[in-house]
Amino acid sequence: MKKRVFTVISLLFVILIFHFGIFSAIADFGNFSGDSDYGSSSSSSSSSSSGSDYSSSDYSSSGSVRGSSDGDGLIVIVAFFVIIIIVFIVVLVDVSSRNAPRRGGTGRRHPAGASPTDPSRLRSITEYRQRDANFSEPELQEKISNLYVQMQNCWTAKNMESLRPYFTDTAYAQFDRQLDNYRQSRRTNYVERISVLGVNLLGWYEQENNDCMVAKVRTRIVDYTRDDKTGKIISGSNTAEKFMTYEYVLVRSSGYVTIAQDKDAKTFNCPNCGASLDINHSAKCPYCDSIITAKDHDWVISSIKGISQTTR
Repeated sequence: MKKRVFTVISLLFVILIFHFGIFSAIADFGNFSGDSDYGSSSSSSSSSSSGSDYSSSDYSSSGSVRGSSDGDGLIVIVAFFVIIIIVFIVVLVDVSSRNAPRRGGTGRRHPAGASPTDPSRLRSITEYRQRDANFSEPELQEKISNLYVQMQNCWTAKNMESLRPYFTDTAYAQFDRQLDNYRQSRRTNYVERISVLGVNLLGWYEQENNDCMVAKVRTRIVDYTRDDKTGKIISGSNTAEKFMTYEYVLVRSSGYVTIAQDKDAKTFNCPNCGASLDINHSAKCPYCDSIITAKDHDWVISSIKGISQTTR
């Protein structure tokens, strides 16, 4: 009986979250930043974090708000107050357990971030240069660094279209659906004071006719969310700095060899109509409206993992 009641309450709780957007977590591009730190031993705050891997599953929802009848509204209101009481009790229990003395240690535990790629799976960058003599580690590091800044700016602008060539189809669709939650709920996630502290290429592996390059990306950001109508900050802080560590996996078709060219002018041919394109100018062919991705020509992002977050 207790289990059934708990299940019903949990379902109502989930419905309320998606129906009203009760909880609004701060989130950088891809929802990796959270209200509480993870994956490190530094101090944390109050609520859940986002040390997740968004490479293979769709964690987003449409975020749309639907109308309800008077009867449904009454049920939701009753459920809301029931859940408020339950949450209050859970918080009290949680605070009591946190304040209780613990054996064998004094520090507070942090939730783990996503698991990085197993180093034993990776082959060396030196070996990759033997396959591609023109491959430049500094150029790829610079590309990732520049993309990171562009990604955060596009996230705040709630428009990812200009980034389309630099993601696989699956990754782009997942991140854009997450961003659609902000468009639908009329919230804006501001990511400011962006600084890329370091990009390290850890190694590479082959998978499904692709070369996969793994990079560790360390950054600093300020991250908060405002209500578009009221301008009120509903989550995060516009002063606290978050130090983030991510793992990026970039892919390109196996067998591709880097061609020396002006890095500021990436010109390719449309795979549909053959027209010459500058993918830095647009993600869409102006002649046939085909969506362009650079995967068959250059490195594109296939997944991002949140490894750790430290707030100062």
